[in-house]
Amino acid sequence: MNTEPHIIRVSGVQVQVVRKAIKNLHLGVYPPHGRVRVAAPLAVSDDSVRLAVIGKLGWIRRKQAGFHGQSRQSRREMVTGESHYVWGRRYRLDVTECTDRPSVYLRNNRTLDLSVRPGATRLNREAILYRWYRQLLRDEIPKLIAKWEPLIEANLADWGIKKMKTRWGTCNKGAGRIWINLELAKKPPSCLEYIFVHEMIHLLERHHNDRFREYMDRFMPSWRRYQEELNRAPLSHENWSY
Repeated sequence: MNTEPHIIRVSGVQVQVVRKAIKNLHLGVYPPHGRVRVAAPLAVSDDSVRLAVIGKLGWIRRKQAGFHGQSRQSRREMVTGESHYVWGRRYRLDVTECTDRPSVYLRNNRTLDLSVRPGATRLNREAILYRWYRQLLRDEIPKLIAKWEPLIEANLADWGIKKMKTRWGTCNKGAGRIWINLELAKKPPSCLEYIFVHEMIHLLERHHNDRFREYMDRFMPSWRRYQEELNRAPLSHENWSY
């Protein structure tokens, strides 16, 4: 029995198989490209995994087609006229040069103003915008902690924000710490709250097993809708996934 993560192919679909000390087999299709992953109990053979995947091929291909059709942004050049997202809404960027301290603010429900010093490079402009995104999340996360920590009854020792290339969030259960992806400042607030609750529940249960899903259903019954909302939201040019 192969207990190392490995790849099998089923009717042309590449499937990652991971065996864990769990009771039931779990199949997932993940953005941005429709990666298929099966978490299987230790005693389940690859042949049994293949049969399970065959039974779900129609659903898998529909999910993959949805991800392939999801809108993606090209790399942002940080110039006037570009589209940028804030809390799930699209704004037109307006870049101006000034000698004052660089700043970012929403002028109205259509325009995102970015004020930079003369000669600022694309990377300089992007750094200014991402500092602003980071502050948006810093303002919101304490509100989520105050709301959800007593409901979930999990003690959060620390939290942070960082850009991550493979996850919307992570949790270190032993340290009691969670990390939130900086990109979530671009997504609808419901997506941020869903990821926050998801990671908080990992303080109670490390794995994505039945117990984890039971917690999610108890504390956030609509979590699957928020997950779909996050999956439908426009992706940046990088391959963010969850």
